[in-house]
Amino acid sequence: MSNVIHEPSCSCNQCYSTTRRDFLKSAALLTGGLSMMGTTVAGAAANPDDKHVREMAKSKAVLDSKASRFTILYTADIHGQILTHDEFFLEGGNPVYKKRGGMAVLKTMLHSLKAENPENTLILDAGDCFQGSGIVALTKGAAMVPLMNNIGYDVVLPGNWEVAYGKEMMRKDLGAYDADKICANMYHDTDDELNGELIFQPYWTKMMGGIKIGFIGYNDPLTPKRQSPAYSYGITFTKPETNVAKYIRLLRDYEKCSMVFLVTHMGLAQQVHLANQSYVEGADYVLGADTHERVRKPIEGKHSKVTEPGAFGSFVSKLDFVLENGVVKDHHYDLLDVDPERYPPDAEMEVLVKQVREPYRETLDKVIGKSKNTLVRYYVIETPMDNMITDAIMWKTKPDIALSNGFRFCPPLVPNPTTGYAEITNDYLWSMLPVDTHARQATVTGKQIWDWMEKELHNVFSSDPANRFGGWVIRFKGMEVNFTMRSELGKRVNWIKVKGKQIDLTKSYSVVACEREGDPEEMLCRIDQVSEPHNLDTTLHELMREYLAKFSPVAPKVEGRITATDAPANLLSQLEGYEYEFR
Repeated sequence: MSNVIHEPSCSCNQCYSTTRRDFLKSAALLTGGLSMMGTTVAGAAANPDDKHVREMAKSKAVLDSKASRFTILYTADIHGQILTHDEFFLEGGNPVYKKRGGMAVLKTMLHSLKAENPENTLILDAGDCFQGSGIVALTKGAAMVPLMNNIGYDVVLPGNWEVAYGKEMMRKDLGAYDADKICANMYHDTDDELNGELIFQPYWTKMMGGIKIGFIGYNDPLTPKRQSPAYSYGITFTKPETNVAKYIRLLRDYEKCSMVFLVTHMGLAQQVHLANQSYVEGADYVLGADTHERVRKPIEGKHSKVTEPGAFGSFVSKLDFVLENGVVKDHHYDLLDVDPERYPPDAEMEVLVKQVREPYRETLDKVIGKSKNTLVRYYVIETPMDNMITDAIMWKTKPDIALSNGFRFCPPLVPNPTTGYAEITNDYLWSMLPVDTHARQATVTGKQIWDWMEKELHNVFSSDPANRFGGWVIRFKGMEVNFTMRSELGKRVNWIKVKGKQIDLTKSYSVVACEREGDPEEMLCRIDQVSEPHNLDTTLHELMREYLAKFSPVAPKVEGRITATDAPANLLSQLEGYEYEFR
């Protein structure tokens, strides 16, 4: 009997309809009547780099009301991570792990920062919010709605994973947000009167301190190719160049916006590329997302500056501006940690998080295995986490080659220093593999594998950022690959070995990967024209539970299954040519 997670019999609408009276009643039970109303932190430490911001606020022009000061706080790629978790940092070239994030900590932080300039601060999210954890998978994103509403976001952009539960569920989840939604490149592709119309409003404006600022939203136009095509049924995506110049001109010339921001979910390399294109002239900033990059200093493009605020609710980007007569006189940017030691969790949000988890808590918190090594997925080329997944696929299905997609999401999991083990729960399994699809097997030739590997590497390292998919290198077991990152398409792969032997381009090999709903029958993990494709009688979650039950504690590590001649094994970003370092 398979250990399948069943969804409890409660309506997702219950997540939407919880009232403030319910919050306070529950809070009284949980906290002995502690006050729920405070949104700032008395005695919280000052921001580590806020001297410049204080000077901006006290400038003579601002005090004399001749200049306007406003603040933007923005998050992205929360991926359903509603609890405080382990987070990866690079310090002195070595990985370091610290506790970060959690919606209750994030709320305290955002409200504390907003209190510094309450009338002229807005809160924004740039997408990939309700996919990537157990609670959002089991509620099809609905659990995030009351949490985001409780924080009080002003405007949000749908990300590429917002389509994970289909177009209608995306519309229901986002429609239940109190925040305004923007996206200028997602259109209805239907047989009714909505066909050809934008699903969301393309832009949003707001008066801040007597001036108007505007925001235009763009999701990744490659979304239907990056993910299971079925997720995007009924949606057409266009590239920003189709209409961004039109909307910039509209906001500048007709709406009379003093500043224009592009809110994009396209990946850092693509967003820097966008900032260098003539058709974005007039946009001041690209507020980016998707690749989970931590931009600590805005990247200077030819026409716009680019930022990205990390992932998993672990960081907040803070932008402060002073404008006089529509001209930026001063500005400051920080990437700030969502640190539970500096920002105590908001009690009201803690109650709400507990409420949305409660119907699923027992299942989500069940321990299914242990690891002696840290599970991490931040490396571009090879990761311990995906080595564990492909180890499990290989053990259960016994193909020549086992594959796992080049996912970026999932925070680390660090062993407890007392026990020496990290406990892997069902919730963490959903974070590693947020879609529980069937394992799928097919037969492919060595030539198909070689050509596919070239294409997959091009998707990650193309010299033209517009051709990059945003994901990291495909993961595998049973195969070894050596490549040169900076070579051109068709010349990156240096050699491939299967089970220790040089690949035979004429030989057939068995491959197992995950099923992608909506792919053509003859496609497996983006390999075209495979032979004998068929689903196996196990899902990825089932085989992972079996594997962990048999082999725990596991100890996955980077083994050199894939290596580059011109990049280190711990490569953390695909962006080159700019003063940027992931840390």
